[in-house]
Amino acid sequence: MSELSQETQEALRNAGWEVGRRVDTSEWRTRLAKDGFTIHETAERFLSEFGGLSVPHGGSGISRAKEAFEFDPLLALGEDDRFSEWGELIGKVIAPIGELAQGRYFLGIDEDGTIYLVADWLAQFGVGVNGVESLALGVAPEVLYNSYP
Repeated sequence: MSELSQETQEALRNAGWEVGRRVDTSEWRTRLAKDGFTIHETAERFLSEFGGLSVPHGGSGISRAKEAFEFDPLLALGEDDRFSEWGELIGKVIAPIGELAQGRYFLGIDEDGTIYLVADWLAQFGVGVNGVESLALGVAPEVLYNSYP
């Protein structure tokens, strides 16, 4: 993902990322499937590059504070109903990829690569590189729904 800004690359590198990084996702896939999640190819690709990274952010961002985020999909275990209900509402399969703000919110990704904030409300950070940039640089997500279905 060479399209990431220098600032985002630096934050990710400090967390252990490098260009061409690949991690095994099989344990995540197996445990999530047992919990009722559907892990699609886009989530697999994303997690193979970014899975296991934890960015201990802080400070001011572009349109919101920079908050810590972690790309560990197992942090969403037990929340398959929340992800599936939001997914049904928007007509997408949202797979878990981690959490934001030290567990305050979950992060998910759909088949098209859109990264979501998943909570009692739903918002999107952007597609692919743009979503990662928004997380790293402190860009507020676009709110899609203000309350849980």
